[in-house]
Amino acid sequence: MGNKVIGIIPARMKASRFPGKPLVKINGIPMIEHVFERAKMYKGWDKLIIATCDNEIKNFAKRKNYPCLLTSKKHKRALDRVYEAASKIRGLKKNDIVVCIQADEPLLYPKMLKNLIIKIIKDKVDAAVAAMQIIHKKQFLDPNIVKIVHSKDGEILYTSRAPIPYKAELGKKNHLVKRIHGMFSFRWHYLKKFFKTPESRLEKVEACDSNRICEMLGGQFISYEKYKETYSVDTKSDIKIVKKLLLKDKLSKNYTK
Repeated sequence: MGNKVIGIIPARMKASRFPGKPLVKINGIPMIEHVFERAKMYKGWDKLIIATCDNEIKNFAKRKNYPCLLTSKKHKRALDRVYEAASKIRGLKKNDIVVCIQADEPLLYPKMLKNLIIKIIKDKVDAAVAAMQIIHKKQFLDPNIVKIVHSKDGEILYTSRAPIPYKAELGKKNHLVKRIHGMFSFRWHYLKKFFKTPESRLEKVEACDSNRICEMLGGQFISYEKYKETYSVDTKSDIKIVKKLLLKDKLSKNYTK
C-alpha cells in the first residue's frame, strides 16, 4: 500500500487583513466553498477536510456535508492549525503526506495539488510549496504577496513580503521571480518537527511560516508553476479581480449552477 494523502483547509474568521474572509461570497458562493470544490477535483485524497476554530465555518461545513475538525483558537499560523487537525486523524504514519490548502485560494487548480504531491514522492523531499511565477510589477511590489528566493536545486532559502530577488527582471521568459501560491505539502514526520519548533525570528518579521523551515536548516522545495491568471484573496480589493476571473473560469462551471 502507498502512503496516505490528506488534504486540510485551515480557515478562521478573524484574519487580521480581512475578517470573515472564508465565508465572503464570490459570485454568490462562499470563498471556502470555491476552495473545497476545486481541491476535491484532485482525486488522490484519502481525506479532504476543513480545520477551523470558528462555529460559523463549522456550521457552514455541516450544511455542505464537508468533513470538518474544530481546532484551537490559539494558532497564529495556518500550518500549526493543519498540524493539530492532522494529529486528530487516526493511523497516520511518518511518511504519509499532509497538504495544506489555504482557504483564500478560490482559483486553485487541481493539477497544482497533484504536482505538490508528486514533488514529495518523486524527488523524495519532506516538504514542498506551490511556487507561481510572477510576471507583473504590481504583484512583485505587493507586501501581501510572499516572494521566494531558492537555490539552483529548488530548495527555499528565504521568503519575504519585500520584492526579492532585488534586481530580478520580470516577464514570462524570466522564471526567477516566484510567489507562494497558498498550498504546501509535507511528510507527516516533518510537519510534526515543524510544529515542535518554536516560531522563528524571521517567521515573525516576515509573517510567513515558511521561514521557520528555513531556520530549521531547510528542507522545503518549490513545486514550480508557470504564470497563470490566478490570485489569492488577501484583502477586500482582491475580491473584484477574482470575481471577474471566476466568471470566465471553466472549472467553476463544475460546481456552480
